[in-house]
Amino acid sequence: MAGRGVLAASDRQPDPRILVFGKDDRWVSQGEPIHFDKPEIAGVGLGFTFARIVADQMPGITVGLVPCAVGGTPISRWKPGGDLFEEAVRRAKLAKRAGRLRGILWHQGESEASGVTSSDAYRKSLVEVVNGFRKALEQPEVPFIVGEIGQYTMEEGHVPKFPSARQINEAIDDLPAFVPCAAVVSSSGLGDKGDGVHFSAEALKELGKRYFEAWLSVAQPGR
Repeated sequence: MAGRGVLAASDRQPDPRILVFGKDDRWVSQGEPIHFDKPEIAGVGLGFTFARIVADQMPGITVGLVPCAVGGTPISRWKPGGDLFEEAVRRAKLAKRAGRLRGILWHQGESEASGVTSSDAYRKSLVEVVNGFRKALEQPEVPFIVGEIGQYTMEEGHVPKFPSARQINEAIDDLPAFVPCAAVVSSSGLGDKGDGVHFSAEALKELGKRYFEAWLSVAQPGR
């Protein structure tokens, strides 16, 4: 998920402990927004908060973020052979030259929720994505952290827009039963930015904290 939270001046400040793999495939020190898919609407995401907490808990390390998200895309483009899958693998391989891949943060599903999609169908696609990245990057047990889509999409007023939101979250919640070293992040209690589609900046920062806790539950930071 590419961040769309409203930016404050403080969000734009770099953190010397965090580097971002930029659009030109170079490491840079910067603040939000880290995504560049749609510069005119890019905003706060969950990754920068996640990285700050990792740095807080593990003094002396540098955290590298490799943003690959493109907002509003279907999961089919993230399966092996899909254009976004191949680009993400390319960038990750380049980034690995300077460090170690310690986790994949995944948040997607609204595109499928906007149509008629069963839990089984989305779960199958998501398992393909996980296994595809792990195989391509030659890390069969790299932690894969996946977050639920906003529960506000399930409210009665949003049913016409996201008729399969509940099915998508059911599939996400089931993922750890189908692949190892995976963890799920709840979106319970997190609100949208007023458009009924995108999380608010506050919600995204809370998601970043929850992603860290989920990552810690399956990662082995000391290795």
